[in-house]
Amino acid sequence: MTFVVADNCIRCKYMDCVEVCPVDCFREGPNMLVIDPDECIDCNLCVPECPADAIFEEDDLPEDQKHFIALNAELAKKWPTISVKKPAPEDADDWKNTPDKLQYLER
Repeated sequence: MTFVVADNCIRCKYMDCVEVCPVDCFREGPNMLVIDPDECIDCNLCVPECPADAIFEEDDLPEDQKHFIALNAELAKKWPTISVKKPAPEDADDWKNTPDKLQYLER
């Protein structure tokens, strides 16, 4: 089992999760983070740290978010590792609870 970053991270990208990850499994894209499923050790440390509640255990992903399993795996191969927290976007709080943000994902 692995953990998955879902829709609510898009345009929020708070990065609190990055600081607690013991294996540096997060990858950074322009406006979202993803988890590399090959690196994740299923420790669950990141889940309670996410202010946007955007990280789920694979089996607990809401049905309408299941496509993020493949998306995390795909983008983790393309995006660089991030292991140091950076500031969130200035408008992150405005986007925090916006539904259906996949259309805003920048690859």
